[in-house]
Amino acid sequence: MTDLFSIAGKTALVTGGSRGIGKMVTTGFVEAGAKVYVSSRNAQACEELAAELSTRGACVALPADLSSEEGCRALAAALAEAEPQLHILVNNAGNTWGAPFDDFDDAAWDRVLSLNVKGVFHTTKFLTPLLRASSSPEDPARVVNIGSIDAIHVPMLETYSYSASKAAVHQLTRHLAKRLAPSITVNAIAPGPFESKMMAATLEAFGEQIAASAPLKRIGRPDDMAGTAIFLASRAGAYLTGAVIPVDGGIATVGPSART
Repeated sequence: MTDLFSIAGKTALVTGGSRGIGKMVTTGFVEAGAKVYVSSRNAQACEELAAELSTRGACVALPADLSSEEGCRALAAALAEAEPQLHILVNNAGNTWGAPFDDFDDAAWDRVLSLNVKGVFHTTKFLTPLLRASSSPEDPARVVNIGSIDAIHVPMLETYSYSASKAAVHQLTRHLAKRLAPSITVNAIAPGPFESKMMAATLEAFGEQIAASAPLKRIGRPDDMAGTAIFLASRAGAYLTGAVIPVDGGIATVGPSART
């Protein structure tokens, strides 16, 4: 059973991995024995996290801006210079935007969709050769996309482009799963409320209310997110592809918001 859930010795790339959900996954992977390349637009944050986690395992900073196709290509090229293969890709880099309905303009759409949807597609596309190089019939390479429960239920806030982008990520996950099988599995995690910079304002204003509305009566912990990602990346998750897994304490599936 220890081997069933092991990712020791695997090589992983986590985009948007220097904070929030990405940091939770990066930390969990490093502590589980994987060599992790952590990427984000903030080079300093990448370097600081890599230095911190290198005391516990193997973690390397690889900064990149994935809001353009060229940025995604550059990240893949940089990784290919360092590694002959990639076992796990976690597409977590993302952005959000909130504004009243009447003020929601093109910028609110372009900025979010470019990173949250096109960035996921292009990063996966350019890294497919490295992923295939690590794959075997018993242990395919893994892509884990980070979606959101805001793509499953209607969010409280006016974040129209964000919820639409995450719904696109969920469908893109299924589409890529079909296209890349059998050598690569593609699944998505749909997080609920977790402590992160993106959620900070919401949790400060509504944290107690959100926790009370969750069937499990709390917000997510880092090990909740790390554990799900490790499951998908390990042998235990090798027969799963095209799935979207809500990690939200039941909010979107059996909580009050599931009926909206």
